[in-house]
Amino acid sequence: MQKPAPPSPRPLDARAALVLVGCCVIWGVGLVMAKLAVAGITPLWNAGLRSVAGGLILWVWAALRGVPLFTRDGTLLPGLLAGAFFSVEFVGLYMGLAQTSASRSTIFLHSAPFIAAYGEHLLVPGHRLTGTRVAGLAAAFIGLAIAMGESVFALSAATLTGDLLCLLGGIFWGLTTVVVRASRLRTASAEKTLLYQLGVSALALPIAAIVTGEAGITALTPQVLGGFAYTVVLTVVVGYTTWFWLMRSYSAASLHSFSFLTPIFGVIAAHFLLGDPWSPGVLAGLALVTLGIWLVNRPQPQA
Repeated sequence: MQKPAPPSPRPLDARAALVLVGCCVIWGVGLVMAKLAVAGITPLWNAGLRSVAGGLILWVWAALRGVPLFTRDGTLLPGLLAGAFFSVEFVGLYMGLAQTSASRSTIFLHSAPFIAAYGEHLLVPGHRLTGTRVAGLAAAFIGLAIAMGESVFALSAATLTGDLLCLLGGIFWGLTTVVVRASRLRTASAEKTLLYQLGVSALALPIAAIVTGEAGITALTPQVLGGFAYTVVLTVVVGYTTWFWLMRSYSAASLHSFSFLTPIFGVIAAHFLLGDPWSPGVLAGLALVTLGIWLVNRPQPQA
């Protein structure tokens, strides 16, 4: 007997939009906190220790709520693949943060929607890219290109390298979303989906740090400790658990495009907390990204 097809992803409603805005605030400020943390804990060790700490907190949280994490449900292989992609995402992001500004990193990390939207278009029944959605994603892509052009023509080679690493992180964030949406992870609990990613990265990233000879903890100032704690508790445990809960019901294209708000909050936070300038490229990129949010999430005409 053939299994029923999974329900089609729903457009964002008011409740989901409000929750997602909260996630965007957490993540936008979180990139600033990650920038503070890498000043005293080198990138790969930082991301790896974050996964270890976040995974332990998530495991305790799931145990207290009675959420099963280790039952057999056919999610092992896609879970390991999602964990591998998650690991590469944070190699790119954290190494990129060490070489570029928090403002720029938050823009390039949000290359993720292009991969997620196209992957969902190909692999997830019930959701296809319309002309309006494509136009929205194209507007955001142009915004990324403008910001990237600024680093090519006006900034240092190190900044360009950092931008490209953050772009790599965004691509693998999008691929992680595709794996979750197109596999049995779509029906798994948000806690289990996230634990796969934290578990794999908690093993892979420290090994990568040892192989590359990273120094590890170099300075435990209050800023470094505060930034690291924020990324563990709020960015990982609260933000990503909520994200995967939303992903069980709503379109990945809509979720990712709406999360373009994260760069806006990130650039604002970086300006006021770190003194990052609001350059023309960054502001133009943000304007086009905002246009993309509106186009992708506007109500679609009924057939």
